[in-house]
Amino acid sequence: MRLALVGLPGSGKSTIGRQLARKLNLEVFDSDLVIEQRLGCSIREFFEREGESAFRAIEQEIIDDLTQRSNCVVSTGGGVVLHPANRDSLKGRCKTVYLHCAPEEIFQRLRHDQNRPLLQVANPLEKLQELYAVRDPLYREAAHVVVQTGRPSIAMLVNLIVTRLELSDDAR
Repeated sequence: MRLALVGLPGSGKSTIGRQLARKLNLEVFDSDLVIEQRLGCSIREFFEREGESAFRAIEQEIIDDLTQRSNCVVSTGGGVVLHPANRDSLKGRCKTVYLHCAPEEIFQRLRHDQNRPLLQVANPLEKLQELYAVRDPLYREAAHVVVQTGRPSIAMLVNLIVTRLELSDDAR
């Protein structure tokens, strides 16, 4: 089994990915952490120094590698779907779950988080809304299952994802 989680920054991909992997007894990979290990610096530093296109090229290599591994959950970075090859790898090689969360809810969840470059702008809610407008259709394109991450607890979300994946398998 190979699962992947996609969604906006702050939608819960890393947290839910760890819990999902624990429940299903799978290895977990956070693509952003794997990228930072390869780079030897933070994504933010690399992004500022080398630019987005250099970052996206490395991200594509990592996603290509991670989506070929077996028995794992891959938590992706929020912008992973911007590259068509990543969407193809996620959709073609994994059971991909879109953790759908409204920008307003993410803003409420992360408004005090100083570690997210995304929110270090004049109007972070507007930035989240812009990202959502561009990325929501791409997340949906890459996903097999869409799960609303609104109010349920992490444990409830993990159980919901497992159930939805089982149902999608039965539908084939």
